[in-house]
Amino acid sequence: MRSRRPVLAAASLVAVLALAGCGDDGDGDDTASDPTPTASPDTSTSAPAEAGACEYPEDGQQPATPVDAPPAEPSVSGEVPVLITTSSGDIPATLDADTAPCTVNSFVSLAGQGYFDDTPCHRLTTAESGIAVLQCGDPTGTGSGGPGYSFDDELSGSETYPAGTLAMANAGPNTNGSQFFMVYGDTPLPPSYTVFGQLDEAGLKAVEKIAAKGTADGGPDGAPATPVFITGVTFDD
Repeated sequence: MRSRRPVLAAASLVAVLALAGCGDDGDGDDTASDPTPTASPDTSTSAPAEAGACEYPEDGQQPATPVDAPPAEPSVSGEVPVLITTSSGDIPATLDADTAPCTVNSFVSLAGQGYFDDTPCHRLTTAESGIAVLQCGDPTGTGSGGPGYSFDDELSGSETYPAGTLAMANAGPNTNGSQFFMVYGDTPLPPSYTVFGQLDEAGLKAVEKIAAKGTADGGPDGAPATPVFITGVTFDD
């Protein structure tokens, strides 16, 4: 997915779609909006960071919403229940802080600072495109916004993206920011997008319901027909 950061690429497509999150093309995250990738999919692996090893350097872009960078040492571990509340229903999920500690650390930090509050899910891809995802996490709603910092991928090289996957959008290797995507139908992608959680059954159904209405222009890739806004992200104690 490009987030002008993820790059979602489906081999069956003539034009490869990208799931982007915030790129270095000057306008932010590419993950979801750019229909063509700017680089070949990265299939390298990266080991989960050890405690205190997370790094979140500034990426040279203006933050979509001012936030502090996450702490270097993750504040959570193990399975982390989360509730993404949206204008189209609640999306419960479980984050995997052991497999993707720096990614979950960033997500928890951003949520705690209210970064995701009242932000749109700006991109929906349909089965017609070969990719079935809803992409969120950009306060600008353009697919170009990010938090002003980036962080490395956390990949094993064996990632798959079945329905229910929660993963990061990016604009190439190690360009994660704030944009993420929720997979509502099994999607063939290269193992280039950090998986950091899974939607619960109710969460998957909520995203399926959004996807069933299609895109605003009826095409295979665009804004959801019914605007979807994240109203809050909360965690169970």
